[in-house]
Amino acid sequence: MIFTDALVIGAGPVGLFQVFQLGLLEIKCHVIDALPSPGGQCIELYPDKPIYDIPGTPRTTGRELTASLLAQIKPFNAPLHLGQTVDQIDQQPDGRFQITTSQGQQFTTKVIIVAAGVGAFQPKLLKVDGLSAFENSQLFYHSQPKATVSQHVLIVGGEDSALECTINLAEQGAAKSVSLLHRRDIFQANQAAPDLLARIRALARVKALQLLVGQVTGFDEAAGKLTAAQVTGVDGQIQTAPADQLLVYLGLSPRLGPIADWGLAMARKQVLVNTETFATSVPGIFAVGDINTYPGKKKLILSGFHESALAAFGAANIVFPGKNPQLEYTTSSTRLHRLLGVDGQDSGSSST
Repeated sequence: MIFTDALVIGAGPVGLFQVFQLGLLEIKCHVIDALPSPGGQCIELYPDKPIYDIPGTPRTTGRELTASLLAQIKPFNAPLHLGQTVDQIDQQPDGRFQITTSQGQQFTTKVIIVAAGVGAFQPKLLKVDGLSAFENSQLFYHSQPKATVSQHVLIVGGEDSALECTINLAEQGAAKSVSLLHRRDIFQANQAAPDLLARIRALARVKALQLLVGQVTGFDEAAGKLTAAQVTGVDGQIQTAPADQLLVYLGLSPRLGPIADWGLAMARKQVLVNTETFATSVPGIFAVGDINTYPGKKKLILSGFHESALAAFGAANIVFPGKNPQLEYTTSSTRLHRLLGVDGQDSGSSST
């Protein structure tokens, strides 16, 4: 059992900034996310596509924004519990919440802040009868490659994450063979970053990888082990692609999941909130970012950042009852400087 002041559900940009706002008020927190890495849909769906509407940042990417937010929250040492969802929430007689995750991890917390975007992102699966028997042993979804130089690896997908995986394996010589399968010609699909496509083209030219067009429609196995995928091309012809490991990047689908069963007032699969503190209908549970709704709601990252600041003050009234937290500015507060580890820095003075 992990005891904490606050539990943030969701490690996307808004969830990470929520950690920062809680930290400024000295509220200790842990973070849970269904994905295997922080960053939410920004890092999973468009890690290298430009984002232009983050205040004070003319241009960034999902990957860069995530890295900046992780650096910003580093002083607060908030543990990230990734690759799991919240399955059950039980409120205790003293008002605290006991949470159980899909991996059996348990938490007791005073407040919960839901920053789950449009729900927990789950990978889209390959729908081939019997293939699921190899999941987590030879079949992996949106996972880091675990190949060895004696293995044939087949990557399925055409988005940035699939191309990055393919490039890493091919450039490092980390597998016996590397093949990339997409349902269309990867260079005509035009859905990935141009620089990644250029690197794929260069690696294919020197035969560091093989490009395949079609879909996995079957598989071969021997002695209970996956050995190859049966690929049906656009012309209906079937070819065999050796595959000791099958790495699948077909995108992610948001699912509201257990949130719908937590007893929160909702409208159209979104959580209703009070915009004074972004509290939900259940005292002690707050909701920020795309998961919530209220009159005038705009689904923007910057809106979620604003909501996180107010939710932190709402949470502080529960975590520290009667304390009445005061607004302080990071430009001048010595307390905040101490928390951020910038005592005596950036004071504006200079010396030679």
